[in-house]
Amino acid sequence: MAIQAGLVGLPNVGKSTLFNALTKSSIPAQNYPFCTVDPHLAITHVPDERLSKLAAIFGSQKLIPTTVQFVDIAGLVKGAAKGEGLGNQFLSNIMGVDLILHVLRCFEDESITHVNNTVDPLGDFETIATELCLKDIESVEKRIQKVEHQVRKGKQSLSSQEAKELDQELTLLNEVKPLLDACNYHGVQAAIASATAQGTTTIPLLSGKKALFIANVSEDDLIDNAYQNNKHYQAVVKQFGKENVIAVSAKIESELAQMDDAEAKEMMESLGFSCTGLSEIIRAAYSRLGLITFFTCGPKEAHAWSIMQSTKVPQAAGTIHSDLERGFICAEVYNAKDLFEHKTEAGLKAAGKMRVEGKEYVVVDGDVLNIRFNV
Repeated sequence: MAIQAGLVGLPNVGKSTLFNALTKSSIPAQNYPFCTVDPHLAITHVPDERLSKLAAIFGSQKLIPTTVQFVDIAGLVKGAAKGEGLGNQFLSNIMGVDLILHVLRCFEDESITHVNNTVDPLGDFETIATELCLKDIESVEKRIQKVEHQVRKGKQSLSSQEAKELDQELTLLNEVKPLLDACNYHGVQAAIASATAQGTTTIPLLSGKKALFIANVSEDDLIDNAYQNNKHYQAVVKQFGKENVIAVSAKIESELAQMDDAEAKEMMESLGFSCTGLSEIIRAAYSRLGLITFFTCGPKEAHAWSIMQSTKVPQAAGTIHSDLERGFICAEVYNAKDLFEHKTEAGLKAAGKMRVEGKEYVVVDGDVLNIRFNV
């Protein structure tokens, strides 16, 4: 699935350094604004220990993990919505992503210039949030005019359902417009989330996109979770909630990405943490995007596949190949955790954990599928 998470932040907060580590690529990360002129895209494997366990059980020759696409978007500055810096271009790049990863600088270092000459992660975020809101105002104004025109023109031709949907969208747009005028990012987020939960949709808005917050702390702060006493990190957590904030040191993650597995493990043990911040970012992004994983396994390959939550099994089969969805008959299903418990498929059958499901079955994270079809 071509679903993207975009790293967004002011210049020199550590975005490109973090992106380099995420992708083990070599985007320039110099100490000056706008070193990343075009958005950079890379595909990153989603860490999932279940895949290697399944491969061992099936004797699979090849492992194919599922992926998330990450985009490094150049630093924004105040006035971006009016074209300051390279603003309009980059705001358009943000529109193309499904999840925004706000990278916020939470470390002090006089050798690294801050665009506002002070470390203030919440102030940095408000600068970006304001630009997102300002960019959305024009889009919402145009959409209101279009919907109002559709309602007036289509009074006689619209079905009752179409008229209802347009009325609901217009209500939402008129609720969102004053929030955007006030640059109330959190208000827009709440309004969009509430409307989406009720089935009301409208045009995509920059300020309405799902988001996570990455607190980029110093190397020292990462040792034994010392960042929890970092006043900047504490402010970010207080504002956005601990469940929405991931603390990393972009510098350390960059160093780890260049090491072999043994060296990286030794360094991580010396720092007192069991998994990299990058793994946490990837998993959190994957989850926030509403994705789950199912597997297909055999002697040739163990393959992880991404689907949206609440996907029915024929559509899941379609992510493997369109013929599987078109000719879907049924699926043999069990969950990886049950296989790990009972060791073999024979053990699963004996325990009643293997079953046959039809077209209405909703795939659960960790399911292993064997699709039966006829075309």
